[in-house]
This record gives sequence, structure tokens and C-alpha cells, in this order.
Amino acid sequence: MDRSAKVGTWIIATGVILAVLYFGREILATFAMAVFLFLIIEGFATAIDSATKTINLRIARLIAVLLVTGGFVGFIALMANGVGEFGRHAEDYETKINHLISDAYGVFGVSDSPTLTQLLFNERGEQLFATIANSVSGLSGDLMLILIYVAFLFSAQAGWAHKLDNIFPVPERREQVRTIGNDARIGIERYLWVQTLISALITLLSYASLLALGVQNALFLSALIFVLNYIPTVGSIAAALVPPLFALVQPDVPAWVPGAAPQDSYVYSAIVFGIVSFWQFSIGNFVQPRMMGDSLNLSALVVLLALAIWGVLWGIPGMFLSAPLTVLMMILFAQSDDTRWIAVLLSSDGNPEGKAVQPVEGATAANTD
Repeated sequence: MDRSAKVGTWIIATGVILAVLYFGREILATFAMAVFLFLIIEGFATAIDSATKTINLRIARLIAVLLVTGGFVGFIALMANGVGEFGRHAEDYETKINHLISDAYGVFGVSDSPTLTQLLFNERGEQLFATIANSVSGLSGDLMLILIYVAFLFSAQAGWAHKLDNIFPVPERREQVRTIGNDARIGIERYLWVQTLISALITLLSYASLLALGVQNALFLSALIFVLNYIPTVGSIAAALVPPLFALVQPDVPAWVPGAAPQDSYVYSAIVFGIVSFWQFSIGNFVQPRMMGDSLNLSALVVLLALAIWGVLWGIPGMFLSAPLTVLMMILFAQSDDTRWIAVLLSSDGNPEGKAVQPVEGATAANTD
């Protein structure tokens, strides 16, 4: 095959893959979330099994499933309770937001300012928190489907080794595939584990700060911070902006705020932003790099591009999974001479294999045959 034909084949294949990912996003994104949840549970179970001598791996998996599932259900309940809490004070929040909109239009000399409903909602005037509640309800349905996928992944796990032997009868090739799979699993598990610890640390410090500052519904906002920190780069920025925005529209400003009148929340919001941003910046720039190390090995530009591309393809789930999915692609691309240049471009140090296994000699040729 000449070079031009090979380039044309690559272009067509890339277009087909992107089309499948985009049009099948409702199924593929949910299944991908289930796979990564399965990896978290499996890694947790392995850690429990290694730490104890009396619990076997089967019992450790059951404990891990119960803990992780309980955590997810608790998170959904927390989100629903937070939305309900805001909903109970929706009228007060809407009044405060309308005052802020009026102030913003007044800066530009416009006296006739629109209301929040006119700006954001349809002609029927659907309430803000009713819309959010519907989104939470949809998230609950997706969670149940994810848990069903995880259950079937565990049930199919026992037959994977036998299937791998039948798919790759050549021992060298089979060992290469097994090693690649282990490298990908270990890298993704490490990333998810470290990201969870970092998010939990930022969340605890932010929650304590929000409570001390008198921000309403601090537990709900802290849960949002925890989730947003899983999104690379953009997530930490959004996590620093969400609490001050809610503090800005909070109906009652704490009495300790210096120089802030009851109807003026700008000073209060700035204080909240400064403290929450401090935790995001200090932990994200000093603690996280030491813990994360080179587990990603992705350049900063690639992380941003991956976030944008996977966000377009799969929406919010794609943004959450953008980093581990790109790491997985880099590991797979590095195993073939024809695609290794893509892995080099994706990597941060130009060495996509890192500690991973090098391609088996002659594996590419065998694969093309």
C-alpha cells in the first residue's frame, strides 16, 4: 500500500471512529463510566485483600462494591437534598439574583432590566431548581444503568483469561496484550486513586472554610467541588468559581462581613473566592504534582485538547474521562510502529512507553498478516 492510500485509509478510519463515538455516545459513555467504576472497585478490592490476611479477594470485592455503591448512592442523595434546600428558598434566591441583574444593567445606564426567568427560562417560566432537579433525576437513572453494567462486568470477569488465550494463540503476542492491559489498568487506577485523594483533601478544606464563612448549603457546594476536581484544568477553575457565585446570590450576608450592607454581597463573594481559590491553587500546584508524579505523562496542551474533544463527543462524561481515556490511547498507540508517532505527540516527555512494556519484536508484522 503506497503512502497516499495509507493516509486516506487513516483519514477515513478516524472519521468513522469519531462518528461512532459521537452517535453512540449515550451507550458508549455510560459503558465507559461503568468500566472505570469497575476499575476503581477492583483496585479497592485488591488493596483490601493486600492489607488483610483474613479476607480473601472475593469478600474484598463484595466489601468494595458495597462501599463504592453506598458512596455513589449517598452522593446522589446529597445532591438531591442540596437541590431541595435551594428549592425551598428559590423565591429568595430569585429576588436576590434579580437585584444583581438590575445592578449590572444599571452600570451601563439601562434602567429597564430583565428578570432571571426572562433571561434563562422559557415562556412558561420554569423554575431554576425544578430544571436542576430533573437533571439530578436523569443522573440517578444513568447511575442505575452504570451499576448494572458493573455487575455484568464482574460476572464476565472469570472468562476473560480463557477468551484471551483463544484470541491470541501465539504466547508472545498473548503476553504482550496481557502486559499492555495491566499497564493501562495500573495507570488508570493510580490516576483515579490519586485524583480521588486530592479531590477529597480539597473538598474537606473547602467545606470547613465554607462553614466558617457562613455560606449556605456548604455540604452541597463541597460535593460539587469534589466532582468538578475530576475534570482536568477546567474543573478546578469551575470548582473555585461555584461557591463564590452561590455566595453572591445568597439572600443573607453574614454580619461579620466588613463594610457589606445587607443587600451587597460583592465583598462576601470575593472573600469566599479568595479562600476557595487558595485551596485549589496550593494543593493543585504543590501537593498534586508530588502525588501524581508521571502517572499521566500527558502534555498540558494535550490535556486541554483531550478535554475539549471528549467533551464534544460525550458531553460531561467525556470531560470526566478525558484524561484516562487519552492515557489509554497513548499506551495503545505506542505498541505499533505505525502509530507510535501519535503516542509520542501525546506524551509529555516524548517517551510514551515509560515503564510500560516495549512492543514485542515482529508483533506489528504478525498483526498485519
